[in-house]
Amino acid sequence: MTVVHPIARAWITTGGTGAQNYDEFADDAEITAIVAANPHSALGIEMPHRAPDSVGKSFLDSLPDAVARLTEAKADGSYTPAEQVVVLYRISAPGEENAYGLWAMVDTDQISTRADEPGLVIRNEDVFIAKVRERVALAEALGHLLSPVLLLQTGRGDELHAALAAATESAGAPAATDVDQSGRTHAIWLLGPGPAQDELTALAGGGDLVVADGNHRSLAAQTGGFPRFLSVITTPASVAIQPYNRLVSELTTTPDELLDRLRAAGAEVTETAGPVGVPTTGGTVHLHLAGRGYAVTLPHVGAGRLENLDHALVERLLLRDVLGLDPGDKRINYVGGDYPASWLTGEVDAGRAELAVLVAPVTVDDFVAVNLAREKMPRKSTWFTPKARAGLVVAELPR
Repeated sequence: MTVVHPIARAWITTGGTGAQNYDEFADDAEITAIVAANPHSALGIEMPHRAPDSVGKSFLDSLPDAVARLTEAKADGSYTPAEQVVVLYRISAPGEENAYGLWAMVDTDQISTRADEPGLVIRNEDVFIAKVRERVALAEALGHLLSPVLLLQTGRGDELHAALAAATESAGAPAATDVDQSGRTHAIWLLGPGPAQDELTALAGGGDLVVADGNHRSLAAQTGGFPRFLSVITTPASVAIQPYNRLVSELTTTPDELLDRLRAAGAEVTETAGPVGVPTTGGTVHLHLAGRGYAVTLPHVGAGRLENLDHALVERLLLRDVLGLDPGDKRINYVGGDYPASWLTGEVDAGRAELAVLVAPVTVDDFVAVNLAREKMPRKSTWFTPKARAGLVVAELPR
């Protein structure tokens, strides 16, 4: 029996509600600006304390505002109800191969975080528990899930990709479309009960499902006791891994002392000329601080694949040992691949941050190997693109 199921009661966008997920932003002010320009955006529900009319309130104090916004969106026709459906999903853009997915519900008890824990859903990163608590509180207040967990089907990905491509090709006009900030078009089609739905849910649940995006949301489903969580099941051919960089707003030492400490720990530090960019391959990270750029080769420890990933070395050696910062420290801002290197270095040059750390993308081979071993990736180490769009398909939780 498959672990992927239809959405018992869904609310499907009629347009204008699509949004970036709540955790895709490096600057909270962007959220407020987006919601101000797009008042029907689901972002105002997902991040209620950042909506223009709620700024200044805490997240918890803003939850009634989120409930009111969702209630209004359902009442004014921004969403239309559907029952026992899965939703076909295609993301397209000129010059790019189409990406495909299936919106559905997945059994929460299938989540596995270690080798001795059974389950087909592999969660692969450490998380920040405060963010998990916020997601639980929001879901409990709303009684709905608006932002999906992106799951990568590793067992039957090629078959699922072909089946979704064929299904969307023959499905006619989409139920709705939405264009994201990168110019990609997100299109959805409803698929009700029947053999086609059964075939797709079987393919989608036919092998290990790796959490590509949504580690906090999947843990929130467990913490909140939700039997199933909203997901987009996608395929390896539909995604790529982009860089996931770091900005440090305030150093705990001088720039020169930071570099000296890195050298004392065994790192090779070389000053670079010209603009600082993201490394093209792993093994070296790039730093930008005080108007200067450096290539830093961090020393490996042991022979394990996981502990010597660039992200793990940055977290352990640079942030913890040299700067004395826990990964959850508020002075560390995790910046996904939608922001170019020039944006990060510009934040340092403008005085809004003191250090930019640019890290090469994790390879797909490393990502898959770590996950199949049921080991955890370092926090915020994989930025998958394209992202599933929040607010297109909303799942109503059973009361």
